[in-house]
Amino acid sequence: MCRHRSSRLAFALVAAALALGVVWTPAPFAQGKKLKIGVVYDYTGPFAGGGSELHALGAKIMIDYFIKKGGVEGYQIEALYADAQSKPDVAINEAVRMIEQEKVDMLLGFYSSAECVPAAARIEQLKKFMWITTCISSAVLENRNLKYVFRTQPSGRQFGLMSADFVAKNAKAKLGKDAKDLRVAIIHEDGAYGVDVSKGNEEGAKKAGFSIVLKEGYAATAPDLASLVTKLKRGRPDVVFHTGYNPDITLFLRQAREQGLRFSALIGHGAGYGVYDKLKESLGKDVNWFFNVDPISIWLTNEKALKKELPPMIKLIGDEYEKARPGTQVKSAHVGMSASNTYVFMTEVLPRAIKKHGGIDAEALRKAALEVDLPEGGTMLGFGVKFLGEGSPMAGQNDRAFPVIVQYVDDKPYIVWPASLQQREPVLPLPGTSPYAAQ
Repeated sequence: MCRHRSSRLAFALVAAALALGVVWTPAPFAQGKKLKIGVVYDYTGPFAGGGSELHALGAKIMIDYFIKKGGVEGYQIEALYADAQSKPDVAINEAVRMIEQEKVDMLLGFYSSAECVPAAARIEQLKKFMWITTCISSAVLENRNLKYVFRTQPSGRQFGLMSADFVAKNAKAKLGKDAKDLRVAIIHEDGAYGVDVSKGNEEGAKKAGFSIVLKEGYAATAPDLASLVTKLKRGRPDVVFHTGYNPDITLFLRQAREQGLRFSALIGHGAGYGVYDKLKESLGKDVNWFFNVDPISIWLTNEKALKKELPPMIKLIGDEYEKARPGTQVKSAHVGMSASNTYVFMTEVLPRAIKKHGGIDAEALRKAALEVDLPEGGTMLGFGVKFLGEGSPMAGQNDRAFPVIVQYVDDKPYIVWPASLQQREPVLPLPGTSPYAAQ
């Protein structure tokens, strides 16, 4: 059997097991100290293709790496995987089942903010440690005073603010308009993720003085977005800020093209906009020149600016990614993002909890997480790590995280913002070759 077919068969078997509620474990372990990690992502439903499967892959690559190394500080690592099925109630139920029935020591993962917000509260209630690799909504942490929930990612508000700032700084030079004369539209899926990013967009747009011609949410599962496109045509925005998953992104862009919507720039915010291969598969060359806000792809970081042990890890992750998804055109930032955030836990939090705080219970992991102090360049994503503690409105948030903006040009992503990390100048407005280019 060829490698591609065997990998597809293996993935199908894992997916089938998850669908049946079967928990997969890598192999029996020798008796002794063990950390049991409950890993929760969406392997089925709309969030799976929107990025969750890729985050799950990144986390698994990193967990498998430490399993093969023999564990951490004398503790074997055991991973139990569960499918949230793109449903908040299932995510909560799976987290609780893993804690109460499977006796996991902690939870890791969580892609969708709509699942993350209620799951975090429930896991906190059960006094278990939760390490978030993915979901970005500020609502997960803001003013909730959670003790055992930590997120290495930047927040959705930061995504929204950055894209607005990017447009403001380039309005005159690239679009030939003062910020006050620029018309923008903010559209988003109406879950916790989309709402949070859109608030950042709105805050940034008002600060810049843009004219907001439309701000509207929609259900990620909506079968038709033609009425939204009609409103956008009426508003005539220069720039569209869009936060969505997929297939809603594909649906919107197809209907926008069919109805003749035109604009000067489209800026997406992670999730579906971070899965280039799926966008290209669905939309072909239409995706050329679109922007995406996300933590930097580990394959785009300046390796010379990173800790010396990180570039070899980036290569390892890339090699494993290629084995799992041979022929991938553009390595998704999602895989590297989740792998990097899992690596931070395994190398910074876990060993400190064991050596300094006596073990792997939630309190030891919490104390260890609060002591992590990595400068810029300390992670594969380029940013540092320092978590906000008790008393902060965003307790548990990594205060040193930041996203970047990439632009897709001829099947390649280029960092165009911030200027300090820029690989090339942003192309604004959309060239005439784009079907969405303003006439």
